[in-house]
Amino acid sequence: MASVLSASWFYWAVGVAVGLPVLLVLLTEIQNALRRRNSYLARPVAVLRTFILPLGALLLLMTKARQEPGHETPVRIVATVFGFVVLVMLLSGLNATLFQGAPEDSWRKRIPSIFLDVARFVLIAVGLAMIFSVIWGANVGGLFTALGISSIVLGLALQNSVGQIISGLLMLFEQPFQLGDWLDTPAARGRVVEVNWRAVHIDTGSGLEITPNSVLAGASFTNLSRPPGAHKITVDSTFAASDSPDGVCALLVHVASALPQCRTGSQPVAVPLGNNDYRTSVPLRSPADGSSARATFARWLWYAARRAEYRLDGSDDEFSTDERTRLALRKIARTLRLTPADQRELVDQVRMYRYGADEVIQQPGTVPYSMKFVVAGQVELAATASDGSPVTVRRLDEGDFLGQTALTREPVTAGAVALTEVTVLEIDREIVEDLVSRKPLLVQDFGRAIEERRRDLQKALAEVQD
Repeated sequence: MASVLSASWFYWAVGVAVGLPVLLVLLTEIQNALRRRNSYLARPVAVLRTFILPLGALLLLMTKARQEPGHETPVRIVATVFGFVVLVMLLSGLNATLFQGAPEDSWRKRIPSIFLDVARFVLIAVGLAMIFSVIWGANVGGLFTALGISSIVLGLALQNSVGQIISGLLMLFEQPFQLGDWLDTPAARGRVVEVNWRAVHIDTGSGLEITPNSVLAGASFTNLSRPPGAHKITVDSTFAASDSPDGVCALLVHVASALPQCRTGSQPVAVPLGNNDYRTSVPLRSPADGSSARATFARWLWYAARRAEYRLDGSDDEFSTDERTRLALRKIARTLRLTPADQRELVDQVRMYRYGADEVIQQPGTVPYSMKFVVAGQVELAATASDGSPVTVRRLDEGDFLGQTALTREPVTAGAVALTEVTVLEIDREIVEDLVSRKPLLVQDFGRAIEERRRDLQKALAEVQD
């Protein structure tokens, strides 16, 4: 018994037999905790628990407990596998700690993948060279010498291709752009979605443009995302010579300011260019909004110009005819309690306007100077919650009306947005007041409408808060 306790292999065997289960349990708990936190370190810990710890225990048993010489083939095989798995864990751990868990705006997140691939290749080459040199006694110096001579020969044979790769690497090292930036290159215009050792992948919206790094390195291109918040679009418009320049510029600025893509805190600018031409500059939140902002601006300007009685592209608006007005008055006759005589009297005193889809018809907090009656289309009444999010109050269809507080001179509590193309019949406050004075029941109708919409607003806001 004394000889066993005094033997050197005994303590190694007991240490492995006790330490291996304890470490396995400890690493299992650490791995489960990291998984619950969605940590990137869970994978390196899993490699340590599943492979490195058992292989290390086996290697200790072979070399210390059984006292097998290190030059024996089984020992070398186990040591080689152990060293390779350690190399894998180190690469995984470095990737998890330095890059995968890096903040979005840090330099570690902006490093192109090509540099990471090169660094991994170098670490793997050095690690394998150390494994073969230490464990197997290989002459890695001669191997690197042979590889150096071979690389010189290959470099001379492929100097054009290698030169392109080097120029691409130098461009990426300078980092004139990063993932997510918008580029305007001679070949494509879009957002950078991937950068590798050979090319830059640009999402153009209609496909993926693969541009070699050497092409970008040898050409001029524009980074639309730098400096941030500086992107804008310009839209040219033409009006009739009889339209006042100041009025047209105010209209252009008003339409551009209402665009959902317009950058908050910035003001569009419209200037006359001469020869009845105007240019509107619209600051945008992102280059990605350029196409949609341009299309929405052109669509909304068509409607706004006709409501303001300006001749966009020299065209007159012939929509509000007497026949259409009479038909619209018949549609709202029940709402306003209009007799045929009232309808004939109002034909020359009302106006018909159209709004495009998603266009704002009524701003919350404003005091309306007229009432608008929906003749065609759908309108959404919406308010703003305490957190700034929009809250739908109700939808208006044919025959419903807006701006009922024009009679009380009170600001409206809900805004109105056109869901489709909407045609409204607008009646000035004075005319509505005259109708109310002659038809006392209208006062009750409008009062009920004001109270009903106030209750709808309170109910919608309460549902959001709950």
